[in-house]
Amino acid sequence: MLGRLARTSELKSCGVTEAELTRAVRASEVLRVRRGVYALPGEDDALIHAASHGGVIGCCEAGVAHGLWILEAPEQHHVWLGRAGTPRGTCEANCRFHWDDGHVTVGQLPPVANVLLQIAVCTTEDTFFAALESALRRSLLSPGDIAWLWSHLPVKRRWLLGYARSDADSGLESLLRLRLHRLGIEMRSQVMIDHVGEVDFVIGERLIIEADGRENHAREAERAKDLRRDAIAASLGYTTLRFTYSLIVHQWRIVEAAVLGALRRGTHR
Repeated sequence: MLGRLARTSELKSCGVTEAELTRAVRASEVLRVRRGVYALPGEDDALIHAASHGGVIGCCEAGVAHGLWILEAPEQHHVWLGRAGTPRGTCEANCRFHWDDGHVTVGQLPPVANVLLQIAVCTTEDTFFAALESALRRSLLSPGDIAWLWSHLPVKRRWLLGYARSDADSGLESLLRLRLHRLGIEMRSQVMIDHVGEVDFVIGERLIIEADGRENHAREAERAKDLRRDAIAASLGYTTLRFTYSLIVHQWRIVEAAVLGALRRGTHR
């Protein structure tokens, strides 16, 4: 079963003739991406762009396609060519090629390990770490993949692989843990508290940290549930700091100041 992108040889193996291909292209039923590669109309522009250059989408674009949590993506199109692929055409200003290990198959995504390596090389520590933990959470990396990634990562990024865990429910939790770790603050993750339920993090014995996703506060019922949990936690002697997506991603200094202020006051004890 072929996907929405295919080589001429694959189409011919399914019984499609040259004459049928020519007719389909002229009738706009099929798009000729480049010599030997065809696509169905409506295929994603990024996939067609990558195929026109002899590869497949890479880096953050491929991360999104794999379902990884991507904090910020480069504006460029990133094209994976495998270990020895030859780029077709001229690489525009908004295009970057990757030549890490593997063999490209038209219409298929790079392996997740390759995608994470590309993200590590092209983006920030935060973006790589959040994508990495989302891959671990979804069991997209085998032990062999992790070993391969460690051996290929820039040395300065390897510590992130050792620090990563598989229990982060979202990229926001990954960002919180990483950024507070840089401040020397360690937290327990996914902590079960009697009468409250599972909370994202606990610092010390009494300081709860919660990360709310973008969708959470759009639902009033969820907001009410959160406030009820916070009130019950307070009755048990806990202090809850709850941060939204916007605060964690775009206004980190406010989050940092709130946590450090709470620690100075000893609310975690």
